[in-house]
Amino acid sequence: MDYHWKELIPGDRYRSKCSGMLHEYDRKLATMLYQPLLGTAALGLYMTLWAELEQDRLWGQEHTHHRLMALTQMSLKSFYAERIKLEAIGLLSTYVKEEQDSRIFYYELRSPLKPNEFFNDGMLNIYLYNRVGHTTYMQLKRFFTDEEREAGENVTRSFDEVFYSLQPSEISLQEEEGPGENQTYIKDAEKTEPSFSEAAFDFDLLFEGLSQSVISKKSITPAVKETIIKLSYVYGIDPLNMQNLLMDSLQPDETIDRELLRKCARDWYDFQYGKQTPKLAEINKVQPVKHRTVLDQGELTTEQMMIRQLETMTPYQYLKDVYEGAEPTLADLQVIEEVMLQQKLLPGVANVLIYYVMLKSDMKLSKGYVQRIAGHWARKKITTVAGAIELAKTENKKYLEWAEGKSRSSSGGRKPIRSEMVPEWMKEKENTAGEPAVPSKEENGTEDLEAEKLKIEEWIKNFKSPPKNDS
Repeated sequence: MDYHWKELIPGDRYRSKCSGMLHEYDRKLATMLYQPLLGTAALGLYMTLWAELEQDRLWGQEHTHHRLMALTQMSLKSFYAERIKLEAIGLLSTYVKEEQDSRIFYYELRSPLKPNEFFNDGMLNIYLYNRVGHTTYMQLKRFFTDEEREAGENVTRSFDEVFYSLQPSEISLQEEEGPGENQTYIKDAEKTEPSFSEAAFDFDLLFEGLSQSVISKKSITPAVKETIIKLSYVYGIDPLNMQNLLMDSLQPDETIDRELLRKCARDWYDFQYGKQTPKLAEINKVQPVKHRTVLDQGELTTEQMMIRQLETMTPYQYLKDVYEGAEPTLADLQVIEEVMLQQKLLPGVANVLIYYVMLKSDMKLSKGYVQRIAGHWARKKITTVAGAIELAKTENKKYLEWAEGKSRSSSGGRKPIRSEMVPEWMKEKENTAGEPAVPSKEENGTEDLEAEKLKIEEWIKNFKSPPKNDS
């Protein structure tokens, strides 16, 4: 969130508003269902904005963000981070309006999803289960349900059985008046589910693998697309596996059964990982489009192809590909996820980190080494694959010393015990024949280890066709 100061400053004004009435029941929903997902700070901000609405009114008074920061005891950076959490989960919509030399923000509060919508969402309920555990999850579910009984025969009177119709002479000819100018009737607040952009999933790759004779593009409706994106995000399903799940969910009338698709996704995840519940995993995300540098579909150099590949794969997919389809160990996944969360590394940058560290640490993701380099990249504010590669080139000598457990001051000019293999993209120059220099073998290594390292380098040299542009 280092760019928060570009988005707003304490002197910017704001008003809280609501699209309709929020009720005490909504407060319970937000506290018990959303708080475990967002944390107390985000919920506190939501409640503060809600409290600024006068009773039975839709608009709050205009104030500066400085006042809001004082009320919530948040820094501007913290406020911005919690605000976008509320936006992402569907509890807040933010609008900004430029007014001469200032700007004003409108924070529109949204109603939480009702219990039946939340517990059948297919994403929020899974994350809640993961956060609170089975016992608390079932308690919450029971809290928002009640017994259903047959009430007996319905003997309620209808309107016409009680009231008489007016006579023509009694009907006023005056036209019914609506609300005044710039006025509206008060109603219940609107609710919004968390939304995703289509860039979150590679639909081009999905459609390439779907035979038109089996599944038509017409079957992939906007509602089905939304379900696909959610399932892909929650369970880490790539386009190739999603094709098979769609085949299993296809109905005789050529529609996709979304409930069946959700069940197939859960079964696929159970088969892959057992009965573990998916987490909010950074490791299953790809590099955001705005932080990609190779979006061109034209002729690409080897390095551009490599960058493109690292930008369009999740760290999980990348680890799996490096190990030739074998499932990455939970320890390796946790090491990468931890630095992505703590150091705020983007997925493409994490892929470069994985590749570099494995070559420097005997094909292992040494936690201390990963964290040290990740911390350095975070301080340097590295956000692109190309930037990570360039920094790795520049600081290669320092990182080699870290790999040997030395610092510049303690090395004393002594030669390293072994000669490390350096990826092609880390080398500044080629040899006189124009070919990349051949890496030397480790003096204390084995032939198998060297062969594994060469496999990774060969993987980089012989890329598959680069994925299609998302745009």
